[in-house]
Amino acid sequence: MAKGNRFSRNSLFSTDIGIDLGTGNTLVYVRGRGIVISEPSVVTVNEKTGQMVAVGKEAKAMLGKTPPHIRAIRPLSHGVISDFEVTEELLAYFINKAQGGRSRLFGPRVVVGVPTGVTNVESRAVRDAAMTAGAREVFILEEPMAGAIGAKLPVMEPVGTMVLDIGAGTTDIAVIALGGSVAGKSSQVAGDHFNENIIDYVRSEFQLAIGEKTAEDTKIAIGAVLPLQTRLERAVRGRDLATGLPREIILNDTHMREALSPSLDALMEAMKEVIEKTPPELLSDVLERGVTVFGGGALLRGLPELLAKMLGVPVHVASDPLTAVVRGTGVVTEDPRPWHDAFMHEEAILPKA
Repeated sequence: MAKGNRFSRNSLFSTDIGIDLGTGNTLVYVRGRGIVISEPSVVTVNEKTGQMVAVGKEAKAMLGKTPPHIRAIRPLSHGVISDFEVTEELLAYFINKAQGGRSRLFGPRVVVGVPTGVTNVESRAVRDAAMTAGAREVFILEEPMAGAIGAKLPVMEPVGTMVLDIGAGTTDIAVIALGGSVAGKSSQVAGDHFNENIIDYVRSEFQLAIGEKTAEDTKIAIGAVLPLQTRLERAVRGRDLATGLPREIILNDTHMREALSPSLDALMEAMKEVIEKTPPELLSDVLERGVTVFGGGALLRGLPELLAKMLGVPVHVASDPLTAVVRGTGVVTEDPRPWHDAFMHEEAILPKA
């Protein structure tokens, strides 16, 4: 009884938090409450005063529309911190918001998902940013592992589990067994790269300049990698490169397939590299169990079917693929001890059972 009372008292003082710190979006899970925040990883700063103007949805709405002295910043580039101070502000904002804006006696214990292959320096930057933002303990977990946990895959068993996490800044590929990554690779061919493909294609084929937000909205609306039964179309507006005046064109899913083709070829090569590095015994498990896909890229129409056709293995999309990673960090916040070996560069001392 005393033990139960001790934990209930502690819960009044701190809130354990799981964070999927993504290039495009940050999701936050609070122990006992579930996912409470899902907002863009964007901050706007007034360069005259140095003050933060907006964070998340409000900041993203300002992209491309700010006066010269207001700068919209995405502090994470390709899954890693490119602007430490702004990332610190971003984390502090989300941690404070997740706790309801209330000050607590102890800071929260935080589990943060990061891309595969981040360096010691990058991992330390994430840890330091979270600690400076108010966390009392920080555990770093690779996103493929976090996503696999969130998708309820058997990551602690002696079987090979292959996952593909297509985020905004990075695509992480890993084969997991016995709580660790046996083979893995992180590629920058991801959602942001898909947007660049669309921007370049429209510029080349239609002599029209469009912005990143327009490209992303188009990708979501009509993006496809295989022919569809029903043709999808979308009107896209931009600046005519010849006249400099506004112009509208109609794009369809066929254009999207052509635009995304180079990135998909690169993605296939990255997956083949991981398969080549996978031990034969685990590879037989992958052939039988298939690949699980999560992240925003998993929603690209026809992607699972294309991967299955090219790799020759079953491909499954995780339930609610956008939240798999943060749900995995949420599972770990319930009790970090079983996942100790999965943490990256762990320095914190775990509490005794």
